[in-house]
Amino acid sequence: MIDLAFIRDHTEAVKKALVDLNTSAPIDEILELDGRRRAILNEVESLRAERNRVSKLIPKIKEKDERDQHITAMREVGERIKALEDELQPVQQRLDEALLEVPNMPDPSVPVGPDESHNIVVRQVGELPAFDFEPLPHWELGEALGIIDFERGVKISGTRFYILKGLGARLQRALIAWMIDVHTEYHGYTEVYPPFMVRRECLVGTGQLPKFSENLYHDEEDDMWFVPTAEVPVTNMYRDEILAEEDLPIYHAAYTACFRREKMSAGKDTRGIKRGHQFDKVEMVKFVKPETSMDELMSLIDNAEDISRRLGLPHRVVQMCTGDLSFSASVKYDVELWAAGSQEWLEVSSCSNFKDFQARRANIRYRPAGGGRPEFVHTLNGSGLALPRLMIAIIENFQQRDGSIRVPDVLRPYMGGIEVIS
Repeated sequence: MIDLAFIRDHTEAVKKALVDLNTSAPIDEILELDGRRRAILNEVESLRAERNRVSKLIPKIKEKDERDQHITAMREVGERIKALEDELQPVQQRLDEALLEVPNMPDPSVPVGPDESHNIVVRQVGELPAFDFEPLPHWELGEALGIIDFERGVKISGTRFYILKGLGARLQRALIAWMIDVHTEYHGYTEVYPPFMVRRECLVGTGQLPKFSENLYHDEEDDMWFVPTAEVPVTNMYRDEILAEEDLPIYHAAYTACFRREKMSAGKDTRGIKRGHQFDKVEMVKFVKPETSMDELMSLIDNAEDISRRLGLPHRVVQMCTGDLSFSASVKYDVELWAAGSQEWLEVSSCSNFKDFQARRANIRYRPAGGGRPEFVHTLNGSGLALPRLMIAIIENFQQRDGSIRVPDVLRPYMGGIEVIS
């Protein structure tokens, strides 16, 4: 959430940012509602002060008629205060709703551009694999090896579902366990295993609601929501809390299944396992002091890249321009892996610095060690990494002429020593 005072004091800068973000938000309505709210509050405060002053005076008035006049007048003042409070309630409610529609402001370092064509490739690491045969896409390899079953996945759940079988299921399980171990043993994260369903306010806190409700799975009876990413439950672990400065930074890594309706990508990537309604992901989440958050973002990106490096997968880092930023991110970098059979770069991690945007919405603060008022933390998150796209990269880049798949060295202990999927 953007600070209302910032919108009030920097209105033109906020409106320009919305143009750069290629989006819109009800800024003029927010300012009008804010003006009405403040006018009502000022009148209420003035009337309460008058009532307090006269209430102290009334017992000292000896003349009954004069005293009764003051009592009657204060009764009218109380009725006016009640009427103003009733008038304030819908104004405050709509103001709160409108503020939730305003995206985060882009960091000055973010390149300005209308869409993904203006994103910037920051670096590319590793040579693209060369084959002395025509590499196949994962959907052909997976079916031929019997490790992916598309037909039965669709039979039991519908389109964009599949079943991993045998060594395919074991490979995914090995990747999850290995990535969690890397992040906890080498990168300083503490593992958490959160619920896969959350309350509405958790999704408001991280910015998925109200804007993206149509892309989420929802149990209406209990008003519970399936998580689109572990970012949601992990960030909300500290909702409405004041942390101690000495406890920062806090790093968490979490595995969850993720659930998305994929309405926003209808008709895209219908072949294979690239885009599904259910997928697994290891997520990294950080809670840090504001002055360190940009450095923390760089280390977050490196943590995601380290998974790629250890697997021996070529990857690149891409900075998002303003028109391709997510709703909540102030600055965002994607880590993409090359898929030799599909002949495309696949995003496996979006590393974002939200600054205090999510912390304001979820009310996550810390108390400075030297005293003073609590301040909002900065939150960051990134996949470390996302499946099944990581699976695609391994299947397609490590395929061999006979249709088998070489298992990366680091995963073999997690695969029971298996070196080749054949």
